[in-house]
Amino acid sequence: MVSFLLPDEPLRSVDEYVAFGGAQGLARARELGPEQTIQEISLSGLRGRGGGGFPTGRKWQTVRRARGTTKYVVVNAAEGEPGTFKDRALMRRNPYQIVEGAAIAALTMGAVRVYICLKATFEQEIARMTEAVEEMQVAGLAGNTTMAIVTGPEEYLFGEEKAMLEVIEGNAPLPRLLPPFEHGLFAVAPQMGWQAAGADPDAPRGRFQAQPQSNPTLVNNAETLATVPPVLAHGAEWHRAMGTAHSAGHVICTVVGDVSHAGVAEIELGMSLGEAIAQIGGGMPPGREVKAVCSGVANAVVTGAHLDAEVSHEGMQAAGSGLGSAGFIVYDDTACMVDVAHAFSRFLWVESCGQCEACKLGSEDITAALERIEFGGGADIDVQEIGARLLTVTDGTRCALPVEEQIVIASILRTYPEEFADHLEGRLCERRHDLDLPKIVDIADGVARYDEHQRFKQADWTYAAAPSGY
Repeated sequence: MVSFLLPDEPLRSVDEYVAFGGAQGLARARELGPEQTIQEISLSGLRGRGGGGFPTGRKWQTVRRARGTTKYVVVNAAEGEPGTFKDRALMRRNPYQIVEGAAIAALTMGAVRVYICLKATFEQEIARMTEAVEEMQVAGLAGNTTMAIVTGPEEYLFGEEKAMLEVIEGNAPLPRLLPPFEHGLFAVAPQMGWQAAGADPDAPRGRFQAQPQSNPTLVNNAETLATVPPVLAHGAEWHRAMGTAHSAGHVICTVVGDVSHAGVAEIELGMSLGEAIAQIGGGMPPGREVKAVCSGVANAVVTGAHLDAEVSHEGMQAAGSGLGSAGFIVYDDTACMVDVAHAFSRFLWVESCGQCEACKLGSEDITAALERIEFGGGADIDVQEIGARLLTVTDGTRCALPVEEQIVIASILRTYPEEFADHLEGRLCERRHDLDLPKIVDIADGVARYDEHQRFKQADWTYAAAPSGY
């Protein structure tokens, strides 16, 4: 399969990027103009690759038409979804295409600045993106908009688009209420519970200067923006011819867990889940079978009986789940799903920001009940409490985190009731416990390295001391 996102070897110069097919998308955007550029992206069927799958053309059109003289573009490369490594693989191997995609977005939006946001721990990716921005600017392939690299905290919510704007403005990653197209960067009017930001000194002064400005801001995932240049270079029909009816093109897919080896690869949407596990993860070790596949911690679990499901938005939905960011965590038939549920719930609890009490308190109570069940101290009342909390955990939510808690935990309870019964009724569970939460730090030579500090993270975003010798 021909790749247009991930080259076989990392691109080390602008010349290598041009040879790979780069630099054509920005030229085409200049020829088309903003409205036709958005039309081409809409016709291509491109959907966001960050997890939500929102139509990219519609999002661009919304920001383009939003009222306000000052606009911004934000590249979301703060990857933090467990089981996912696709944006970091892209930044390591082809950072230039992300820069070109951001330049096209800025040109189309009429944006005054681009912010490229990564976690401060992504040292290799920061170096590569910084070099790519500088080289593309020198070569005249980064457009006329200033680009800045922003490094942020390790928190999962840094990757939430409204929280990301807060980080750019120098604050903690606490999600706002209104979306970026309504209340963007450096907006001077306070909105529903947070303070107004100081105006950007480099922003142009225009018609709305005397009024509160919303500064509509486009936030797109790094892979989404990297897909834009080839779409414009080859045309909407070219991209639409790949993939499925509702999921066009290619996607960068991650496979980790109980597979022969961890991997990241670019695939055409529509491949079966089983084939993706076989091609990218080498399939299952001898004697082992797929028990469960989780698309990060945001979607319902998929059982081994549904490996024929398409890796696409509609295919994963038909299997009762979702595509997410195409990061798949595979568990074999020895894994304890009570342990998996506890690990996922604890992650979502400690990563919650605490602005919404239903989310923070609800996910805390769910986690505590799952812990009691896992370690033999649970009772039927704990299952009832989990069920009640799952009904209200999303009340007043500012972000999707409590929705993830509701979906993934409920699905594990429904799908593996016998394992919960074993724990509740005191039967010895001989399945594997203490499974590592697959928050990936690196994938190299087929081995995924997970964040060893995550298990010590506390609900206030501090870390407990690790035991001696850990």
